[in-house]
Amino acid sequence: MIGIGSDHGGFKLKQELLNHYKNELKDFGAYNEVRGLDEPKVAIALSEAVASGEIEKGILVFLGLGKEDDFEKGKKLIDKILKYRFFDDEQGKMGWNISQANGGLLLVSQFTLMAQTQKGLRPDFGPAMAPNDAKELYEQLVEYTKSQFENVQTGIFAADMKVHLVNDGPVTFNLEIE
Repeated sequence: MIGIGSDHGGFKLKQELLNHYKNELKDFGAYNEVRGLDEPKVAIALSEAVASGEIEKGILVFLGLGKEDDFEKGKKLIDKILKYRFFDDEQGKMGWNISQANGGLLLVSQFTLMAQTQKGLRPDFGPAMAPNDAKELYEQLVEYTKSQFENVQTGIFAADMKVHLVNDGPVTFNLEIE
């Protein structure tokens, strides 16, 4: 885990680290738009060329919040993510959760996941939660996640971010709760 803050004195180090990861991501052909829940080797959320959150091995969660969602549903989803067995165990089967795999979790809000795409040729974002409500719920869920798991990083809500990912496998899941 490499933490990059927003202090002014570390800009050269930040740029070197970002360039290193950008080159590594290019080598893997990882400049693709991704959606859902991914098991990355490296995941970085960049806003204005500064890493807001990054993990090495772990889970990149793109979290879409809909009008019907609330804190209880969000907690249930976070609990499921933390317990879900995404990672290979000693037998090479998906038998370990994020804690057992010593992974990190990068949580990024992604309202576009809520788009209705069944009709027409343009996404309908009507089902997405209103931005102010979504921000409040997202922040509550980030705090809850941090209270349940130690290695949590985040993107910046509503920021224009460039999320870079080296997807292992690739392994991507769409987890939902009722």
